Parts: sequence; structure tokens; C-alpha cells
Amino acid sequence: QVQLVESGGGSVQAGGSLRLSCAASGPIFSIDEMGWYRQTTGIQRERGAEITDGRTTFLDPVKGRFTVSMNNYRNTLHLQMTSLKSEDTGVYYCHTYAVAVVTTLGDRESRDYWGEGTRVTVSS
Repeated sequence: QVQLVESGGGSVQAGGSLRLSCAASGPIFSIDEMGWYRQTTGIQRERGAEITDGRTTFLDPVKGRFTVSMNNYRNTLHLQMTSLKSEDTGVYYCHTYAVAVVTTLGDRESRDYWGEGTRVTVSS
């Protein structure tokens, strides 16, 4: 079973920084895209930052403040958040659309996977 485990959330003052990490494990054949979604107060879960085929995209409110990177093995995703604002407060979810090996015969399946989320609190 593919698992995504997030770490690095916490509380910080406005203007501060946090680094989130997401480690993917399990019978992964390939990762097509990997990124971070967030659910802030009163807003539906939205895609904050993503890496697809080496290209990164960002939600407009976080452009210039957040960066995303992946390790060389392409199984760990980092989100570096700087100049944090109170409106960045929320739960951050790691997401991947990956191909996983689902049977002992090597059958593969493409689907979305989600982490359980890590909370980020920014106080003003």
C-alpha cells in the first residue's frame, strides 16, 4: 500500500518560515505528479504547490514565498514556506498521482494518494 507521511508542521509567528516534508513509500512504480494541497479556514482544499514532470506550479497567494523540491530518488517532497502569513494557517496535505504495483503478478494501477495532513498555524 502506498503511503504518504507528512512532517514539519507546527506554529510560527507571521513572517517566519516552516519546511514541510512528505515521504512516499510502498510499491510505487512511478510518480506522475506530487504536490501539496492546503485547507485553510472556510476554504475548500486547494492545490498550493506541485511538481509535475519537473515543472513546478504554485497557487497565486504563495508565489514568491513557497518553494517545492524533490529529492533525487523522487520519493520525498519538501515545501519550504517563508514570509508566512496568518492566512496560510491550515492543514497541509501531501498528494501524489502515482502508478503502483497492486498484485504479485506486477499489475499496475494509477490513482491519487493522500497523506493525513499536517497542521500549520501562523500567528500574527
